[in-house]
Amino acid sequence: MAKDLLGNSVTVPDASLPAVNDFVGGMIAYEARALTILDAATVPDAPALVHFYAGFLNLLAEAPGAADAARPHLVAARLFLATANDRETRLADALAAWIDDDIDATVAILSAILADYPRDLATLKLLHYHQFNHGDFPGMLRAAQVSAAADPDLPYLGGCLAFAYEQLHLLDDAAATARAGLAIVPTDPWAQHALAHVWLTRGQVAEGLAALTGWSPGWQGLNSFMVTHLWWHLALFHLSRGDVVRVLEIYDTHVWAHARDYSQDQVGAVSLLARVELAGYAVGERWAELAPYLALRAGDVVQPFLSVQYAYGLARAGRAEADPLLSAIADAAEHGPLHSRATWRDAAWPLARGLVALARGHAAAALPLLSDAVPRLSRLGGSHAQRDLFAQFLLEAQIKGGAWVEAQQSLELRRAVDPDNVPLNRALADLYRRLGLPQLAEQAQARAGGWAAA
Repeated sequence: MAKDLLGNSVTVPDASLPAVNDFVGGMIAYEARALTILDAATVPDAPALVHFYAGFLNLLAEAPGAADAARPHLVAARLFLATANDRETRLADALAAWIDDDIDATVAILSAILADYPRDLATLKLLHYHQFNHGDFPGMLRAAQVSAAADPDLPYLGGCLAFAYEQLHLLDDAAATARAGLAIVPTDPWAQHALAHVWLTRGQVAEGLAALTGWSPGWQGLNSFMVTHLWWHLALFHLSRGDVVRVLEIYDTHVWAHARDYSQDQVGAVSLLARVELAGYAVGERWAELAPYLALRAGDVVQPFLSVQYAYGLARAGRAEADPLLSAIADAAEHGPLHSRATWRDAAWPLARGLVALARGHAAAALPLLSDAVPRLSRLGGSHAQRDLFAQFLLEAQIKGGAWVEAQQSLELRRAVDPDNVPLNRALADLYRRLGLPQLAEQAQARAGGWAAA
């Protein structure tokens, strides 16, 4: 019986095996070659597994029509289930549940498959995708440990373990497993990404700059999410140093330079532009250039983490489409799927309103909304590094809304982690002047000058 590149049995003809391996390898290595499964699915009598993988790939597009695009693959695959093996047959159930937006069932099915076939790292990545989007970081670690118990030397498993540890704030474990993974696959982008998180969380800016800059020539052939996101992380280290010229160069040539119609590329662009502005720098006409792509998301409530950033980007660009998107978020908060309705109601709805208010210059209106939402964001989706953007928005609302004591507390806590952060110290200097503490303002200004770019 044929096996995929990880040793899992597959019931596919020899002609389909390269596409199956491209999907599996592309999933675990974040490589664009995963897309070849879509062409393989157009071949007459393509086997069930090819259609399952094509269906999953359509769902990963994170677009309102994704389920409709995936459903024909499920229908086609079911014609060949009689020749599929047990693992493949159960993937049919997972695909059907995901198409029906029954995410709890999807997670349960994928977890059961992984328990019986722990070398199936493509299933692990699909499972991690859903667990991550719902903030189930302990579940991510449990799932990765299932595979590690079967074979700790599986390629690309180190990155899976490391990111789960990092999201649990177990930074020593995250660093150790990431480095172990890189010892097996030196180019593992997810392990590199996990270390970027560790360095960012610890304020180890020099380490992050040096390592990611050194790795960046190897980021060829990655899918648009992975390549843009790794550059996004590198940009954050440059931003800490106050090198906004380099940050905007990275934005133009790497972050907003690939799949502009893709959700993750769009929110990566939104969040980086927002961080640049929150740091006190101008971004030129970049919001206007981004806005036409975001305008197509005016009714998109596929994921709360994505929708709130679409809303901010649209509002910041002065686009009216922010308002119908707010209405769609309000509807999701009242009528959304059971697995996410509370997140829409308790986190995304006040957060989106606060972000739009702040983008439109209404800091006083934004402040109570953001103060209510930010402590509730653990289930919103995204990493804690990504969700930190919303804490920065709250900080901006505090400063502009006159809540200076609260802002001072937050800024000094941040400085304890990244003491030489240029934008942070500039903000502290300005805040201490407002608070009538000129000596502290001078000290903060002196710190800000140390790394400022010429």
